[in-house]
Amino acid sequence: MSEVTTAAAPPATRSLHRADLAAAEAVGALMELWGFRRQLGRIWTVLFLSERPLAAPELCSRLDISTGLLSMSLAELREWGVVRGVAVDGDRKEHYQAETNVWRLVAHVLRERERKAVEAALATFDQLLAEVRATAAHGDPAARALARFKARRLEMLAGLCQAALNVLRLLLDSARVDLGPIKALSEAFGRAVRPRLPTPPGDGK
Repeated sequence: MSEVTTAAAPPATRSLHRADLAAAEAVGALMELWGFRRQLGRIWTVLFLSERPLAAPELCSRLDISTGLLSMSLAELREWGVVRGVAVDGDRKEHYQAETNVWRLVAHVLRERERKAVEAALATFDQLLAEVRATAAHGDPAARALARFKARRLEMLAGLCQAALNVLRLLLDSARVDLGPIKALSEAFGRAVRPRLPTPPGDGK
C-alpha cells in the first residue's frame, strides 16, 4: 500500500500533521538551546507523535529534509538510544520508532553528556588546586596570599561540581528503577501548595 502524502491527505489529517511539525519545531528549539542540533529534536518528535513506525522516505517528506541529513541524524539518535529501527511486516524498508519513556531519554543524556562534562570540570579543578597549593607553599608572601585566595575559590567550584554529580547520581538511580521522579516531585509539590480547607463545624476536636 502506498504512503499517503501530507498534501493528498484529508484536511483533518493535514491539520494533525501541521500540529506534529509545530511540536517538532518547539522541541527542536529546546534541543538547540541544550547544545544539540535542531534536526535531532524535530525527527524524534515526529516519530514520538506517530501512531506507527515511519520509514525514511516518509520522514524526509514530512520534515522536508534530505535523505543524507536524515541518515546522519538517525545514526546519531540511535547512538543516543532515543530512536530504534524496527521491521514492518510486508515492507522491506527499515522503519523507525522513538523511545517513548521520556524520563529514560533525559536520564540517558544526563548520563552520557552532562555527567562527563561535570567530571571533566572537577578533574580540572582538582589539578589546578594542586598547582595553586604548591604556589602557596613555596611562593613569596604576596604570591602565597593570592594562591590561598584562589585555592579557596577553586575549592568552592570543585564543591559545586561534586554536588552536581551527587544530584545526577540520584536522578539516574531513580531512572534505573523507573520510579517516575518527575511525576513524584510534581505530585509532592501539588500536595504542598494545595490549600487546606477549613474543618466543618462538628468535625474533629
